[in-house]
Amino acid sequence: MKQPTVRSRSRAMAQWAVGFSLLMILAASDAPRARTPDTAPERFLKASDEPLTQYRAYRRLHARSENFGQEAWLEAWTELDPRGFSYTVVSEKGSDYIRNKVLKAVLKREQELVASGETRRSALTPDNYDFEAATQAGGEQYVGIKPKRKDTLLVDGRLVLNQDGSDLLRVEGRLSKNPSFWTSLVNVIRHYARLDGVRVPIATESVAKVKFAGLSHLEVRYEYETINGHPVSAAARQAASRFVTPEQLASAR
Repeated sequence: MKQPTVRSRSRAMAQWAVGFSLLMILAASDAPRARTPDTAPERFLKASDEPLTQYRAYRRLHARSENFGQEAWLEAWTELDPRGFSYTVVSEKGSDYIRNKVLKAVLKREQELVASGETRRSALTPDNYDFEAATQAGGEQYVGIKPKRKDTLLVDGRLVLNQDGSDLLRVEGRLSKNPSFWTSLVNVIRHYARLDGVRVPIATESVAKVKFAGLSHLEVRYEYETINGHPVSAAARQAASRFVTPEQLASAR
């Protein structure tokens, strides 16, 4: 088997960052006001949610590459407001390469995508998706979503709704278009929670198949301080805490 050159490894890692940055912008942009046609549950269809327009959140990011045997962690304060998206790195550890070429690159790319207005391309609307009829199993409802075009900001997969179909719990699937020649598959699960009446992304988990790097993993958790200009209540913080694992809490110490 031909061994990757340093240049090939660098390019593969850079494209890993591109693919994951697309997932981050998806998590930030598709939660508010999801609209579906009549095949989706009626309560979810008629819901008129308060959109997420502003927040301040503490993020924990962890990425690892199986073939390269490297991993890294990064924690940052992130903010979205009418001026755009900004971030401040608080702590970091692990592989210098992954921290600089993946985790920091993810945040930087998200900042660029928000500034360019690209978030509209990922919204859960009939402009971007065909929605299938809902099915129910295990106390959840499932709605298949099919992108209307090949786009790195769209997911081919399904919505997971709560039991009565009134609220979004997860989006599961794969990017409908690979970010580059170097990335052949990007699977993603995005978790949501309703905090003080506003649906927000709480966690993103992804596995990407990257040339030379092999299976590459990213996990991100959000802890919100404010949402739409209001402090997050203690009850909402407690409800969201189930998405933060003991391992991630330990890594922050």
